[in-house]
Amino acid sequence: MGSSTFLSILFFHFLLLTLSHATTFDIVNRCPYTVWAAAIPGGGRQLDTNQTWSLTINPRNTSARIWPRTNCSFDSSGHGHCLTGDCSGLLACQAYGSPPDTIAEYATFQNKDFFDISVVDGFNVPMEIGPDTGSCPGGRPSRCSADLVELCPKELKVPGGCNSPCNVFKTNEYCCDNERCTPNEYSNFFRRNCPDTYSGLNNNQPSPFTCPHGTNYTVVFCP
Repeated sequence: MGSSTFLSILFFHFLLLTLSHATTFDIVNRCPYTVWAAAIPGGGRQLDTNQTWSLTINPRNTSARIWPRTNCSFDSSGHGHCLTGDCSGLLACQAYGSPPDTIAEYATFQNKDFFDISVVDGFNVPMEIGPDTGSCPGGRPSRCSADLVELCPKELKVPGGCNSPCNVFKTNEYCCDNERCTPNEYSNFFRRNCPDTYSGLNNNQPSPFTCPHGTNYTVVFCP
């Protein structure tokens, strides 16, 4: 067998292995309004009600972040602005969004996926992430289905969203940047209304939402 043929076979098997471990996220908008989905890696896309964006993450990417943007306006070159979740004025995001934004987080480590909905940066749209049916026996979604924009304490309210106490007050008490942080009235607000989310407390504890690596996921805006 010639060396070029042998290398071609090796590359083909590597390609199959790579494709078999890619992770797909079906991002679905169930909101009665348009949401501009954003993802790092992945970019961004406008999703009208009931539209889906299927996003495949290369297995070399061991983490991902997906979030909704609202009240956006972009020109034909993909430049513009969003009221919430804006990522430097680009339709196809190249950086994380501006708070407040609800975030779906994903990471893989030692052949295991960890995922959750985070409200560390506040909240703008109800959101859920969970494994596709049958792909992760016993797996359950992380969800924040309450309308925290409507329920938001007045101190945290901003146009289109509910900010995090850390972003508003910028103190150790509310930013929880040490192991001595304790629940407060604002963290309790998020945990009470969305108990299955990550809110910044207990930073040293892993996410309780796990699946075997290779699982595919569905992300839903307004579950």
